Amino acid sequence: MKKGAIISLFFTFLLGGAVMFGFNYYYLNYVSKPTSGEYKTVTVTDTGISAGIENIYDAVVVVENYKGTNLSGIGSGFIYDKEGYIMTNQHVIASASEIKIILSDGSTVSGTIVGGDEYADIGIVKINKEYVKMVANIGNSEELKLGDTVFTIGSPMSSNYAGTVTRGILSGKNRMVEVSVNSSSNDWIMNVMQTDAAINPGNSGGPLCNVNGDVIGINSMKIVQDEIEGVGFAIPIEDAIKYANKIVNGEDFNRAYLGITMADISTSKYYLRRYNISIDSSITSGVIVVETEDNGPCGKAGVLKGDVITKIGEYNVNNVAELRYYLYKHEPKEKVVLQVIRGVESKSFEVTLGTSE
Repeated sequence: MKKGAIISLFFTFLLGGAVMFGFNYYYLNYVSKPTSGEYKTVTVTDTGISAGIENIYDAVVVVENYKGTNLSGIGSGFIYDKEGYIMTNQHVIASASEIKIILSDGSTVSGTIVGGDEYADIGIVKINKEYVKMVANIGNSEELKLGDTVFTIGSPMSSNYAGTVTRGILSGKNRMVEVSVNSSSNDWIMNVMQTDAAINPGNSGGPLCNVNGDVIGINSMKIVQDEIEGVGFAIPIEDAIKYANKIVNGEDFNRAYLGITMADISTSKYYLRRYNISIDSSITSGVIVVETEDNGPCGKAGVLKGDVITKIGEYNVNNVAELRYYLYKHEPKEKVVLQVIRGVESKSFEVTLGTSE
């Protein structure tokens, strides 16, 4: 290419760049700014993420669940107390005959199950305090805003990937997610935070952290469907700590009790016919009372088989999961009003709640 052509081409790029710069300057400074309200300049930076990881990394452990001599499953956890207490999910340690803990340096030590709660999905394991290298700092999930950066540390798939860090944002708060605890269908609701940080089998029980490495949640589950990616859930740390303290202190987890067998309104007609129950077609939501205990709280209050519960206290209920969730907001021996439909007629009953053993 001739020298003159090169110079001409250079000035062409220079002129084009000047035009684009002028357009972008005008757009960013005049067009894109809001004409009213408060305008905030947001600065995005990665500074502090690696430092935050260092603040918790050695507190994160692999939790191995053994049944007999066989490895039944693995999960993650983190040391949250200098005495050697480790927080994880109850489903990670359920039915274990032995628990082994793999520390951040790769060494394996024995863990003792302190206890757990299947509805909260919080389990506590203890190791000898001499093995504690770091204690996680407990944060505050309520301070986080949607879009804030979060990260997790865990052992996805196997202990070969122990210490894996994944990063994302806080995608949602106060998600009410139906899960299965004691049946093949969803029978419980968990109030959780949503994140797009990768959570895979083996991450359960690990910490969800803010950029400083403070624990703001406990990874618990994800939606597993071919068409869905990046939808994971974590238990807010405030809820987790509340249950962890109860477990460590040996407090009972007796919950409010209605004394009935329940079924969703969508239950098959064949199942209902077994109990000689027929529901009017106008009823599209609620909880069917399949059986009542004669001396149970609902039985004493006058609730009958075939009634459909539509409300407990101030809360409307559409299914068994919602009824159980709102029921457990109450304490045993409290009085609560149940709204039911009998046939097509609405009725109210004051129930003195019992205690589940």
